[in-house]
Amino acid sequence: MVVQAFEYILRDGRKALIRSPRDEDIQGVLDFLYISAGETDFIVRYPEECSKFTPEGEKALFDRINSSENEAMLVCLVDGKVAGNCHISWNNRLKTRHRASVAVALLREFWNQGIGTRLTQEMIRIAEENENILQIELEFVEGNSRARALYEKMGFRICGIKPNAIRLKDGTLLNMYSMIREIAR
Repeated sequence: MVVQAFEYILRDGRKALIRSPRDEDIQGVLDFLYISAGETDFIVRYPEECSKFTPEGEKALFDRINSSENEAMLVCLVDGKVAGNCHISWNNRLKTRHRASVAVALLREFWNQGIGTRLTQEMIRIAEENENILQIELEFVEGNSRARALYEKMGFRICGIKPNAIRLKDGTLLNMYSMIREIAR
């Protein structure tokens, strides 16, 4: 699904553009995936795992998502750089079409600018426009207090824990927390 582009002002006064990804964003998204994976242990991949992502693969992904009726991806561009992205998806199976899954990620240099809030708000808006969706689901890694605070501010609550879901290179095991946000209908 293609989402209409919009601009807004970041906390530091810069302009941000949020829109569905386009072919011209391919290299920026690839760079974003690699950089974000190395900035924090709260992303579920390491930078070296990003080598599997190719321009051709990203183009196919963008084309598939942008033509889908069951998912959307947004990129946030600041000064032409991919600062963050998010994704929402759901299915049409009768028993599970009431659930949408969301993911949001930002580059560290753009933390505390309101981008995570704005991307999450847009994912909630998309879910609320689909009459079948009754709840939005997401996950965050243990220790990511910033993500937890954002999601709780946006109305999500913890509904489950996956013990030892993440294993870091040094052997540290981290839990993964599941959250939901119910949509009143």
